[in-house]
Amino acid sequence: MVQVADRLFAALAVLRVVVTLNMLGLTLWRWQNFDRPAATLVVLAGLLVWTVVVLAASRVPARRTTWLMLADLAVAVGAMASTPWLKGEEFRATVPGFWVMGALLAWAVHWRWRGGLVAGTVLAVTDVAIRSELTQTNYGHIFLLLLGGTVVGYMCQSLQEMAAERARAEREAAAAAERTRLARAVHDGVLQVLGLVQRAGPEDRWDELGRLAAEQETRLRSLIHAQDTVDEHDRDPGGSDLSAALEALASRTVTVSTPGVRVPMAADRAAELVAAVRACLDNVRLHVGLDAPAWVLLEELGDRVAVSVRDEGPGFAEERLAQAEREGRLGVASSIRGRVAELGGTCSLVTGPGGTEWELEVPLSGSAGDGAAARGTEAR
Repeated sequence: MVQVADRLFAALAVLRVVVTLNMLGLTLWRWQNFDRPAATLVVLAGLLVWTVVVLAASRVPARRTTWLMLADLAVAVGAMASTPWLKGEEFRATVPGFWVMGALLAWAVHWRWRGGLVAGTVLAVTDVAIRSELTQTNYGHIFLLLLGGTVVGYMCQSLQEMAAERARAEREAAAAAERTRLARAVHDGVLQVLGLVQRAGPEDRWDELGRLAAEQETRLRSLIHAQDTVDEHDRDPGGSDLSAALEALASRTVTVSTPGVRVPMAADRAAELVAAVRACLDNVRLHVGLDAPAWVLLEELGDRVAVSVRDEGPGFAEERLAQAEREGRLGVASSIRGRVAELGGTCSLVTGPGGTEWELEVPLSGSAGDGAAARGTEAR
C-alpha cells in the first residue's frame, strides 16, 4: 500500500511541476489581463514556494498528513479566490488555472474517490462563487473537476487494493512453499526413522536404528535453527559441487559413482536434488531393509545432470504410488517428484522383481521453483 502511494505521489510530483510551469507561462502571456501586477507577482511567488514545500513533504510518507492535504487545498482555493481582485470581475480564467489539479489529485490519492469528490466539489464551488455568470465553458471545467477527482481517486483505490491482494497472495505462496519444504524435511527424516522402528523386529539391528534416530534429531535441530536465523538473501548463489554432495551419501550400504570431477550447481538447487536422492535411499532402507545395498550414479549431460538410484529389492505394484497419494501419503510425490519438478527436471521410475531404479534428470542452471508446473514421468 505504501509503495503504491509513493509511486502515485512521485507521478503527481511531476504533474505539479508541469502545471506550475504552465501557470507561469500563461500568466506571462496574459500579463495585460491583470489589474494589479505587483500583487499578482506576490501570489505567483507564494504558489511557487508552496509547490516546492509540498513536493518536498510529499516525498516522505510520514509527512503526507491530513494537515498537509488541508493546507494544499486551502492554498488552491485561496489562489482561485484572488482572481477577481487581481484580474477584475470580467475575468475568463483563474490565476492558478490547471495548477489546482495538484491539490485535487493529492486528495484523490490520499483519500481515494471520496477525497477526489470532496476536493473537486470544494474547487468547483469556489469557481462558481467567484464568477459573475456561469458559462457553458465554465460548466465544463467544473464538471471535469468533479468527475476527474472521483475517477482518479477510484483508480488509485483499485491500484492499492490490487497491490494489497498481490502482497497477500505472495505471502500465502511463500508460506505454502515453506510448509512444503518443512513437510519434506520431516518426511525425509523423522517419519522415515519412525517407519523403520515400526517395521523393526527382535532380530533387527537396534543400534543402527539408534544411530539413524540421532542423525535425524541433529538434522531437525539444524533445520529449526536455520529457519530462525538464515536470511534467504544471504545464501551463496555461486554454487556448490554436486559430486561432493552426493559422495557424502556413501556408506557401507550405499555406493556412489560420480564423474570424478567437480559438477558445479547452484547451492539451493544442489541441496534440493541431494534431498531427493536421500529420499530415494530412505525408501530403500524403509521398504527393502537396513542392510539392503543401493547404488547412486551421477552423469553430467551438458547443461543437465542425471542421477540414478538403484536397489535390488522386490519392487512394488504399479498402482502403489497412486494409491499412496490418494490416501494422503505424499512421500514420493513430494520428497522426490515434487522436488525434481520444482527444479524443472523429470523423474522416471522402473520397478520390478529385479529391483527399483529412479532416474532424476535436472538442468544445471535455474532457480528452485522454475519448473513448478512440470510433472515427473513414469516409465515401466
